Amino acid sequence: MLGTIIAAAAAPAAGLLGHRQLKRAAHAKRLRITTPNGIDESGFVRIGGIDQWISIRGDDLCNPVILEIHGGPGASNLVFAPRTRDWERHFTIVRWDMRGAGKTFGRTGQDGQGEMSLKRLHRDAVEVTQHVRARLAVEKVLLVANSFGSFLGLRLARSHPELYSAYVGTDQNINAGGRDHTAYHALADRLDKTGKYKELTALTAMGTDKSAWDLKQWSHYNKLLITSDLLTFNTMKTVVVSSLWSSPLHTLRELRTYMQGQTFSERVAPESTTIDEWAEGTVFQIPFFVFQGEHDVFTPSESARRFFDDVTAPVKDFALIEDASHFAALRHPDRFLDLMLTKVRPLITRELISL
Repeated sequence: MLGTIIAAAAAPAAGLLGHRQLKRAAHAKRLRITTPNGIDESGFVRIGGIDQWISIRGDDLCNPVILEIHGGPGASNLVFAPRTRDWERHFTIVRWDMRGAGKTFGRTGQDGQGEMSLKRLHRDAVEVTQHVRARLAVEKVLLVANSFGSFLGLRLARSHPELYSAYVGTDQNINAGGRDHTAYHALADRLDKTGKYKELTALTAMGTDKSAWDLKQWSHYNKLLITSDLLTFNTMKTVVVSSLWSSPLHTLRELRTYMQGQTFSERVAPESTTIDEWAEGTVFQIPFFVFQGEHDVFTPSESARRFFDDVTAPVKDFALIEDASHFAALRHPDRFLDLMLTKVRPLITRELISL
């Protein structure tokens, strides 16, 4: 989804290979797990008929297990491991590169990804969950979904409450069957106020019906969202691009593959436009949390809040992360961790004890 803007922002860094190596070395040192009951393993697992990359990291296997459902589509969270290292002191973090994303895409390229659809990703996610439960000998895992992955996360939370101890959505996407145009109209207002009339004309010509957009229009819309908002653009540079460039877990070739996977995975995005979260269900049998960036222009907090207010769950909570747009949990990993430790972990720890 963001491959074009990432490539453009990363290009000036081509002459900074020495600096990259220093940053990678520092991050690699930070990522070392030396605790006696820790885990640091990664590799390909056969999921849905293809090899898919799964990373499992944490300082203590007695901690609750998080399964992350990354966004994009096609935007693996593995590059953010150094930023979220402190999470691993309190949780065992499972990061899965979906088909079409990251190392999974790099394994066989676009011809080896098989079916690309939300239904296929849902089935894959259930298989990954079962693999993690067996590998770590846990009854349930904590489901944490961000951005595009939160479409999938909500479906998993609804359909398989027996597998998950709670649901946490961040950069929470809420589609209403094409009825909610909050992000579109806010973008139009920003373009108008800043005098970007050429971009506003192009946006207006696209119309509000995202189901009618082609992939080029999707890409252009996402670029406008990023470049029209200073906080979002700053986050893209200082969090996303910086994490990509300095990842000790990826070679330069893999970074190119990462962006190619995002471009390839964009074909799944239009399918999400038909989702109506209210029609799919507002009743959840597991605790339900949304931790959203206060100024998110991609997935507005107002839309997430409207859905949250209609949710029925055993426990639910909503929190805004200040000074954050999209990628809120990654811009402020300390604040997100604090929310996880104060609101979520005590609840699921009590549940684990009672099992």
